[in-house]
Amino acid sequence: MNRRRLLRAALAVCLAWLSWVVAPAEAEALGGAQIPLGDLAPEFTLPTNSGNGEVALADFRNQWVVLYFYPRDFTSGCTVEAQRFQRDIAEYQARNAQVIGISADSVESHAEFCDAEGLEFPLLSDPKGAVSKAYRSWLGAMSLRHTYIVGPDGTIQARFLGVQPVIHSREVLATLDELQASS
Repeated sequence: MNRRRLLRAALAVCLAWLSWVVAPAEAEALGGAQIPLGDLAPEFTLPTNSGNGEVALADFRNQWVVLYFYPRDFTSGCTVEAQRFQRDIAEYQARNAQVIGISADSVESHAEFCDAEGLEFPLLSDPKGAVSKAYRSWLGAMSLRHTYIVGPDGTIQARFLGVQPVIHSREVLATLDELQASS
């Protein structure tokens, strides 16, 4: 079990490094051609470890949604990224924004991860990658480290491909400020 977790962590680190080094064009990424900004975000309903057991994008209409895809629970980069989003959660709430994480991990893994890291935002389970594929954030057997900001009208307003977990939450907040100031 520990060896498997180490292999997953090593793979996640390699994928994160590769997506950072291969600076993709604005509309391209490892997961494929990206959905154009301004287009409707793909709708979804996925199981979660929080609330009533399911979360749908439609649940957050009239709110900003920070939808972040990540490779695996308990890996170093994913843990740092989640910790930073949690650290800044009050700032997201002040901006009428909901943070949602998606990976291929199970609901049980998400529950353990949230408990271990004190995460108060939902993590959704996408084991077959259906939603990750719809957002072009899937590679092989896991989600890529991509983030999308969905506007209150349900359209994709911004995207971040191959993010750096340590500074990512602050980048997202700055972009939310820009988007909200221009709307």
